[in-house]
This record gives sequence, structure tokens and C-alpha cells, in this order.
Amino acid sequence: MSQLIEVLKKKTNLKDIHIKNILMLLEDGCTIPFIARYRKDLTGNATDEVLRDFNDIYEYSKKLIDRKNEIKENLRQKEVLNLNLEKQIDEATTLVSLEDIYSVFKTAKSSRTQKAIDNNLEGLANIISSMKYDKQEINNKAKQFINENIKNTNDAILGAMDIIAQRYADDFKSKEVIRNILQNHAILQIKQTKTFEEDGVYKNYKDFSSKVKFIPSYRFLAISRAVSEKQLTIKVELDEQRIIENIEKYKIPNNANSSKQYVLDAYIDGLKRLLLPSLKREVLTTLKEKASSEAINLFGKNLHQLLITPPLINRVILGVDPGYKTGCKLAVIDQNANYLDSAVIYPTKPREDFISSNNIVLDLVKKYNIDAVAIGNGTASNETASFFATFIKENKLDLKFAVVSEIGASVYSASKIANIEYPNLDVTTKGAISIASRLRDPLSALVKIDAKSLGVGQYQHDVNQSKLEKKLNEVTEDLVNKVGVDLNSASYKLLSFVSGISEKLAQNIVKHRDEIKSFKTKKQLLDVKGIGQKAYEQAVGFLRIKDGISILDNTAIHPENYNLANELLKQKDLKVVDIVPFCKKFDVSTQTCNDVINELLKPGYDIREELPQTVFRDDNVSLESLKIDDELSGIVRNLTDFGAFVDVGLKNDGMIHISKISDKRISHPMEVLSINQYLPRIKIIDIDLKKQKVALSLV
Repeated sequence: MSQLIEVLKKKTNLKDIHIKNILMLLEDGCTIPFIARYRKDLTGNATDEVLRDFNDIYEYSKKLIDRKNEIKENLRQKEVLNLNLEKQIDEATTLVSLEDIYSVFKTAKSSRTQKAIDNNLEGLANIISSMKYDKQEINNKAKQFINENIKNTNDAILGAMDIIAQRYADDFKSKEVIRNILQNHAILQIKQTKTFEEDGVYKNYKDFSSKVKFIPSYRFLAISRAVSEKQLTIKVELDEQRIIENIEKYKIPNNANSSKQYVLDAYIDGLKRLLLPSLKREVLTTLKEKASSEAINLFGKNLHQLLITPPLINRVILGVDPGYKTGCKLAVIDQNANYLDSAVIYPTKPREDFISSNNIVLDLVKKYNIDAVAIGNGTASNETASFFATFIKENKLDLKFAVVSEIGASVYSASKIANIEYPNLDVTTKGAISIASRLRDPLSALVKIDAKSLGVGQYQHDVNQSKLEKKLNEVTEDLVNKVGVDLNSASYKLLSFVSGISEKLAQNIVKHRDEIKSFKTKKQLLDVKGIGQKAYEQAVGFLRIKDGISILDNTAIHPENYNLANELLKQKDLKVVDIVPFCKKFDVSTQTCNDVINELLKPGYDIREELPQTVFRDDNVSLESLKIDDELSGIVRNLTDFGAFVDVGLKNDGMIHISKISDKRISHPMEVLSINQYLPRIKIIDIDLKKQKVALSLV
């Protein structure tokens, strides 16, 4: 453990005592949200993001140390471990460099090398490598290595050179040098194949080249996809002559005899045949991993921004799933997200039944006092929004609509949780409910859908899927616990993201809630099947009961501090109270006491309340009516490395290239924009009627 702590001290900015405390808490079964919220004193106030990074470094460092010990044990058994080799292993800081050191001792060799070793040519390889002899002397010494498989001295020398080539390729220092050269000077050369589509999505990559170190991750992912679709080929090119000159300069002594040519030729062979091919493959693998990691992190940031969108409280909402032939599916939900009613209207082509559609919607609005309309942004969204804009004006209603992303609504409507929540409704109605629910409470609605289906990233199908899923689950878990969850209304899916609660426990909570009608105190959680003291400790602080017996149950105050909280509630003004005696009496830190006071000052507080609220519309635009330099308003739907996609009320989202986002140079759109951000003025700089797309600018 001491070895691991030393590694963690070098790789993190955390203090020794905090590292030990975090490891102790993790080993005790504490979750990261719990540690970040309720064990600040032990961690130096480390955030959940810092703790996630720490945990990743911890897992990697543990794997590195375990592998070092495994390799050393293997080398001991082979009786080749010496002090110098052990020092090299101990100093390795990555798994790649560690495997470089170990590779020379692995039994797997190239077939030519193994054949030479099997024919006992290692001795001749040692003689040639010394470079003490001229070529004639080497030829004479090679005679003693002739056998039934090695027919002449030339075969012996060639076999020995194969061994020397392998030794060069296995030398971890040589590998590191060539690896650095590739990373800094290699060129990616892209060529089109016979099946390349000249006017396809990859047209900009025809005969494309870039230095490895400068290629953006999104561009490499695009090229990788094109390669997998057999539209492009990719090669790593390098000035090999420059490396050969360095080999001659640094690895061949000036006073070497004429046999040095054998060594040089063997080194060049090892470089070209063994080392470069494997390192070039490694370059592509490293680029893919880097691009995948960056895309996953971007996906995580976008998902966080999407999920933290403020809820629309105390509204009765009409959800609209637009369509053409099958009509627009409607669903009404009340202030608490309970389903009320549904219908179908046909205001779009081919029927364009405006009168009947108007009457149906008007009846629903009057019957349920509908306050807001949520329209999905998929097929027929533009025409549906146009109908509602006209409907509101003609009926002089105090009603507005918002266009929301419907990505994943069909995934939800066919899911297990949708069948549990609405067993008697068809999938189209469930889709409309999902759209309405996204406007009411995006977090509660969207956690029911696989995050990978929400479309807030780039090249999501080209990245490491297990790492993507892990990242998205972590983002969701952290945000759910920061916001808090209403114990009496949350779905089992939302509850399953609460610290310490598994999906099975979440289902048990919902079942118990149905039996008792509602929770009155958090203590009742202990009556739920499967919830023991540990699960209760980890989860309880993140749950809320709005109309419970105690006001404390509608706060993030942990029950372990309820005695302190009740004492503080007796004070006249919590804003000016002297906390020192309370800290002493209840043996808590000033940090904990201040956290408790902040919660008491605003019970039921939701961090999303301070964010910009939903932007509604009452009009609509068509692509045909627009012209260059017109200005629109819109909502950011997705952010990528190269730009932002904005919903401006058209069939397709408009694109703002990164160069058109700010007057100042920015390295990423996220420096300026965020998901669901409202942009009041965006200029149109290009219109493509054929593709039904617009290019936009904020500059």
C-alpha cells in the first residue's frame, strides 16, 4: 500500500493524509458522491470530479504495480532478474514502457529469429555485435556454426543478423526513441479507395495528409470510420533515412571494424521489418484511444449540460410527437408528471386537417388548463410548430410552445421501464409522454433512456463503448446526487443513480412506496427489502421528502447531523449565528456546520433553479422564406470539437463552425456555448435548399 500511495502522491495534487483517507473510504464501500458531499473533512474538500480522476489514477497505478510485481517474479523464475533490470522496471511509469522492458524476455520471436536461435547462432550474433572483427574474420568464425540446417557461412551470418535485428527491435530504449520520432514527425497519409464516394461525407479527406501530432481527434475518428467503410486507406509515413543516419551516428562506434556493416544492416532490418511496423500500428492505436477518450469526455460534458436543464415546474404540459401520414401524437401530463389524456391530430401533409386538429387541441387545453406545449424536433416538427403558432394566435391563447429534442423518445417508448410505467398505452403515446416529460423535468425523463441514444456527442459509435458507458453513468450519477431525488415521485430508474442504490433496490423502493402510499420520513427507507445500514448511509442524504414530517428530510442534510440541525433551528438568525460552540458540541468541522446552515436556509433547493429557464416560442420560420444575412434565434442542441448544432426552427439543425462562434480565437465551442443555451441573434451565412441546411454565425 505504501508503494501505491507514493505513486498516487506523484500523479495527483492530493496530500498524503487525504490519499490515505480516500482509499480507506473507497475500501469501506463508500461511493464517490457520498465521499464528495459528506466526507469533505477527510479529503481536503475534493470534488466528485477530482475523486473520479483519483479513482482512475488509482486503478491504473494499481494495475501498473501488480504488473511490475508479476514481471519481476517471472524474471526471477527465469533467473535473469538483476539490480539494473529491477531498477528499470521500478522506474517505468506506464504499462507501455513496462512491456517494452519485458518484451525482450518473452519467448515469442519472429519466425526467422526463432529459427536462428534454434540453430544455436546466438554466439555468432554476439561475436558480430562486438564489431571487433573484419568481415573475413567473421566469415572464418562462422564456419564453426555450420550444422545440418546451416549449410554455409553465409547462412550462419544471415541467421546471426536476424538475431541482432530482433535484439535491436526489442531494445526498450530504441523503441522509446523511435516512438517519440513517430509521435513528433510522422505523417498520416490518406488515400481514397476504388469505392470512394466523390461527393460523399468524406470528400474533404481525399488525398489528405497531416502530421500525427497535429491531427484533431474528431478528424481522426472521421477518417477511421471511412477506413472501416472501405472508402479511405491510412498509412503512417516517416523519413526512415533520418533514423538510419542516427543509428549510424549513435549505435555504431567510430573505431568499429569492417564487420560493423553486418550490424548496421541488421539494425536497419530490425527497424524496417520488426520495429517500425509494430510502432506504426501503435501510433494508430494511440491516436484512436486519444480521440476516443476526448470524444467520450466531450459526450460526458454535453450530457451534463443536457441533464442539468432546469425543470418547468407547476405546469400542465401537452407533449406532441410530430408526424405526417400517421399524424401527430398528443399526450397531456399534469404538474406531477402524471399522464392525463392522449389524442391524435393531422395538421400536416398529406391530410392537413386544420379544423379538426384545432378543435381537438382546444378541447384538451380547456379541459386540463394546459400551460405549455412541448413539440418534438423530429420528422414534421417544422410544420407542426407552424400549426401551433397559428392555433395560438387564432384562439388568442396565453400559451407558448417549446421545441425539444426527441432523440431517444422511441427508445424509451419501447423500453422495459415504459412498459412498467404505462402498461396499457401504445408506444406512440409513450413517445409523446416522453417529449412532454423532457420539458417538465429533463433529468427525470432522460435518465430513463440509454445515454448513448441521446445524440449529444460526436462519433459515439466509433469510440470505446465500455468506457463511454462508464463515463456517461458517472456523469449521470454525479448530477443526480447533486440535484437530489424526490423519494415519493422518482422512477426506479432515477432512484438507481442515487448513491448506494442498485437497480434492484430502486425497484424495491418503488414497490414499498406503492404499498405505503408515500414515505413520511427517511427512516422508513430501512423498512425497504434489501436496504441495510450501509446502503441507507450512502443514499439517504441525496433523497428528498417534500411533505414529510420533518423539514430536514427535504434537505441534503445527512441524518448523522440531524441533532446539530435541530439545535441550529432554535436560533433566531442562522445567517449571523456563531458556529464555534456548535462545532465543539457536536464534534463537527466548520465546513460541515456551514453546509448544514446553508441547507436549513433553503430547504428543497434545486441547483437548476439558478440556470436560464426554458425559452418558449409563438412563431415559426421556413427555409424558403430565409435569405443570407437574416437573423434567427435558436437553441444549442449539440456541441462537437468543430462547431455547434443549433435548432432554429427548421427541419435540420443549423451549423455554426468553430471559426464563426466568437471574435476571439477559441480552442473548443464549449468555451462559449452550452447545450440548451438560447441564442437570441444568429446570422445566416449560407443556405442549401437541396440539403435543407443552413450555415450560421455568431460573429
